[in-house]
Amino acid sequence: MHQRASALASQPSATATPGKREQTATRAMFFAAGFATAAWAALVPFAKGNTGVGDGPLGLLLLCLGGGALVAMPATGALTTRFGCRTVLAAAVLVFSGVLPLLAIIPDAWALAGALLIFGVGIGTTDCAMNIQAILVEKAAHRPMMSGFHGYYSIGGIAGAGAMSGMLSLGLSPLAATMLASAGVLLLLAWSIGGLLTYANPPEGPVFAVPHGAVLVLGAICFAIFLAEGAVLDWSAVFLTEYRGVPNALGGLGFACFAATMTLGRMTGDRVVARLGRHAVVVLGSLVATAGLLTAVFVPAWQASLFGYALIGIGCANIVPVMFSAIGRQDSMPQIVAVPAVTTLGYLGILAGPAAIGFIAQHSGLPVAFLFVGVLFLAVAAASKTVKM
Repeated sequence: MHQRASALASQPSATATPGKREQTATRAMFFAAGFATAAWAALVPFAKGNTGVGDGPLGLLLLCLGGGALVAMPATGALTTRFGCRTVLAAAVLVFSGVLPLLAIIPDAWALAGALLIFGVGIGTTDCAMNIQAILVEKAAHRPMMSGFHGYYSIGGIAGAGAMSGMLSLGLSPLAATMLASAGVLLLLAWSIGGLLTYANPPEGPVFAVPHGAVLVLGAICFAIFLAEGAVLDWSAVFLTEYRGVPNALGGLGFACFAATMTLGRMTGDRVVARLGRHAVVVLGSLVATAGLLTAVFVPAWQASLFGYALIGIGCANIVPVMFSAIGRQDSMPQIVAVPAVTTLGYLGILAGPAAIGFIAQHSGLPVAFLFVGVLFLAVAAASKTVKM
C-alpha cells in the first residue's frame, strides 16, 4: 500500500502538466551545466600551476571529474523518483557551484582530486536529472524539444568560456572569476526553480540494472557520438598543426568550427526532427559526419579540414538528443534506470575517446585513428534502424 501511494505521489497531477515555465527551467539547467563545465575548463592551467603537477598527473586529475560523474549517475534515477527533479537538481547545482571556486585555489594535488570528484558528482547528477526532466517535459509538449534543450548546454559552454576568458583578461583573479560564475549559476537556479518538476518517473523495477535491449543500443550510439566529440576536442588541434601545417595558435579552430555548427544544429534541430523524422535525422546526420571526417582526413588543404570538422558538428548535433527522446518511447527498461544507463555510457565515450584515438594514432597514425571514428558513424546509422524512435 505504501509503495503504491509513493508511486502515485511521484506522478504529475492533472494540474501539474509541464508547460512553458517547465520548458524554460529545463533550458536553464542545461545552460547552467554547460556554463559550469566550461568555467572549469578555463581553470585547468591555473590548477596545474597551483598544484605543480606535470602533464601525466594532470591527466589523472582530470579523470577525477569524469569518475565523480560516473559514480553519481546510476543513483540519480532513484533519487529523482524519490525526491523529484527539483530537489535533486537544486542540490546538485549547489554542490558544483560551491566547489567551483575552490578549484581555482587548491594547492595540493590530492585535495584537488577530491574536489574534482565532488564537482563531478554535482555535474553528473545535474546532467542525468536534467535529461529526466527534459524527457517528461517533451512528452507533455507532444512535439520535439530535446535538440533545443541540448542546444542550451552548448550555448552555456560558449557563454562560460567567454565569461571566464573575459573576466580573467580584465585582471580578475581566478577565485574572483569563479565566484562570480558560481553566483550567476545560483541566480539562474533561483530564477528557474519554480519550473523544475517536483516529481519524476514512478518507481518501476530495480534501482540499478545492466542496460539491455533498446536501451543498450541507445547507450551504444551515445557512446560512439560522445567518443567522436572527445576525439575532435582533444585531437583536432594536433591534426591541424602536425598534418596540415596550421600554426599552434590557430589549432583550436577545428574544434571551434565543430562546436559552432553543433550549436547551430541543435538550436534548429527540433524543427528538423519534426520535418524529417527521428530515424532520418540520425541516419543523415551519421552520413554527413562521415563525409566531414573523410574530407578532413583526405583533402590536404587546412581549410577543407575546418569544413570537415564543421560537417561533423552539424551531423552529430541532433543524434544524442534523439537518443534521449527515444528513451521515453522504449519499453525495454524503466526510465528510472534507462536515463542513467544511457548517460553513463555517453560519459564513458567521452573518457575513452581521447585515449582510444591516442592508442590507434601511436600505432597507425592520427589519420587512421580518425577513420576509426568514421566507422563508428556508419555503425550508428546501421544501429539506429534497430530501435524505436
